[in-house]
Amino acid sequence: MRATDPDVLPSTDAAQSPDDVYLFNEGRLLQAYRLLGAHRLDAGVRFAVWAPDAAEVSVVGDFNGWNVGADPLQPVGQSGIWAGCVPEARPGCRYKYAIMRRTGSARHLKFDPCAQAFELPPRTASVVPPNSQHVWRDGEWLERRRRADWLHEPMSVYEAHAGSWKRHWDGRFYSYRELAEQLVPYVSEMGFTHLELMPVMEHPFAGSWGYQTTGYFAPTSRFGTPDDLRGLIDRCHQAGLGVILDWVPTHFARDDFALSLFDGTALFEHADPRQGTHAEWGTLAFNYGRREVRSFLLSSAHYWLDEFHADGLRVDAVAAMLYLDYSRRPGEWVPNAAGGRENLDAASFLRELNVMVHQRFPGAVTIAEESTAWPMVSRPAHLGGLGFSMKWNMGWMNDTLGYMRHDPVHRRHHHERLTFSGIYAHNENFLLPLSHDEVVHGKGSLLHKMPGDLWRQFANLRLLFTYQMTWPGKKLNFMGNELAQRSEWQHDGELEWGLLQHSEHRGMQQLLRDLNRIYTGTRALHALDFDRAGFEWIDCNDADQSVISYLRFGDDGSFVVVALNFTPVPRHGYCLGVPLAGRYREIFNSDSRHYGGSDLGNGGVVTAIDTPCMGRPARLSLTLPPLAGVILRRDP
Repeated sequence: MRATDPDVLPSTDAAQSPDDVYLFNEGRLLQAYRLLGAHRLDAGVRFAVWAPDAAEVSVVGDFNGWNVGADPLQPVGQSGIWAGCVPEARPGCRYKYAIMRRTGSARHLKFDPCAQAFELPPRTASVVPPNSQHVWRDGEWLERRRRADWLHEPMSVYEAHAGSWKRHWDGRFYSYRELAEQLVPYVSEMGFTHLELMPVMEHPFAGSWGYQTTGYFAPTSRFGTPDDLRGLIDRCHQAGLGVILDWVPTHFARDDFALSLFDGTALFEHADPRQGTHAEWGTLAFNYGRREVRSFLLSSAHYWLDEFHADGLRVDAVAAMLYLDYSRRPGEWVPNAAGGRENLDAASFLRELNVMVHQRFPGAVTIAEESTAWPMVSRPAHLGGLGFSMKWNMGWMNDTLGYMRHDPVHRRHHHERLTFSGIYAHNENFLLPLSHDEVVHGKGSLLHKMPGDLWRQFANLRLLFTYQMTWPGKKLNFMGNELAQRSEWQHDGELEWGLLQHSEHRGMQQLLRDLNRIYTGTRALHALDFDRAGFEWIDCNDADQSVISYLRFGDDGSFVVVALNFTPVPRHGYCLGVPLAGRYREIFNSDSRHYGGSDLGNGGVVTAIDTPCMGRPARLSLTLPPLAGVILRRDP
């Protein structure tokens, strides 16, 4: 045994207070990654792991020839933690824990749940991390973020999968460093405000895209070292881009080397499969009622925000956390203490998570992928909400794509799918997602969801983006949307960059670039995204012509007019009621020749006259291009 006192963990610069063990057991330790895992000391490396039902624990690795029992750990009081120091261990050494269960004599090799580095998959050993050498240069960004008012700032997110944005000619991944050199300037030049990375936490199966996480404190080694990821995020901040990390506290992979039955018992998961499994994904559900599991997950969130300067977390599959009967048939789930289907422990955990993030990391955001009617997902916890900053508007996405699939001749029969989200657009702080989930698993690309010949498909897609970027809510587009990909996303390849040799694809890229700049530069299109005062219908009832029109207002008294024509029939002399007479400049037209359109429009400027119309004091007569949208702003 290398540790000196079985009740106290060996000292390290990473250690916190003497109360850490107590706080961990109470579910209130937010930096468990400093208490547990592998940490370098002057005398070697300190190892500590939570395994309360183990009979014996030893650490094995490169430093002892993987000899089970050579470096035993000792229990730390009654905490369930085992700890010890290994003088021969060094940064870069691979290791695992050999755990003997109380119910048998066999020792099982397990990874370190709090490891901060792993060897390259498919190998599964944890790696003793070196001390970070990264020198952060984003102090100005963090100070600006601390003072920013994200509720009223623009947010247009570029969602990317690090392994398939681009690849080398021989199929090799781009590293974090290479993505910093190429992805960051591209996303910035395209006018996005944030880069969202699909999970970069370590995961054994590439086909899960990172959503079956094993390493909750370790960036995947597929793309480089932890410092390489720090460099990528730092480069984003220096370019004025925020970074959102996908984070998965919903479920974890069943792999024998990882969290599953870690000490021979259902430690991180529930013992009852009706509570502890997600059959839909073949994964295991976290036990949010266990206090140490809460410490583990809260610490994971804290780690990515603190150690990697992430600007927010997008929390995956929140509905699967909130409902005990999620994707389960009768008899396959256990009601809560009140007999209901709500997972009260999960709801409590999410409130605690969101309070922690907003208190400790001012300006950082949490975004829920949540698809149900659970109330107040994005309302403060102290008011009874779950406390998320934002929620994905899955209803808007499903209704919109469902509507767009219809041939324009039939759209008048489905007009409500286009307008219904206006009823609830401000019930939550919504983000409008056109994400990876819509272009995979046989769903086809966005372009091929659109009806008609190729010209109409492109026109419809330009119109879809125009609608998204002018409708209330923050925005998200998956990589490749801007290219009008013809094939659905393949995680084991790269985007269809060769399409940019064709003018219609370059036009789509330019359209989204211009829409981003208009959105971010026009307060009327973002400042009141979450406020009913920021939106008014001009006309939501013109189903016969499949036209909708609305006003967007800023917090500075400004406004813009948006009119969208969802048929290929040009509308000449289309009249709208507007708040003020005067000259209105057409600041955007999705039918412009620059984007591949027919270039029908309003000649740049149109005048509203002092004639009441639609209950408003002025009348505007427009030409609405086919399958296109226009945005107009009144000249001062």
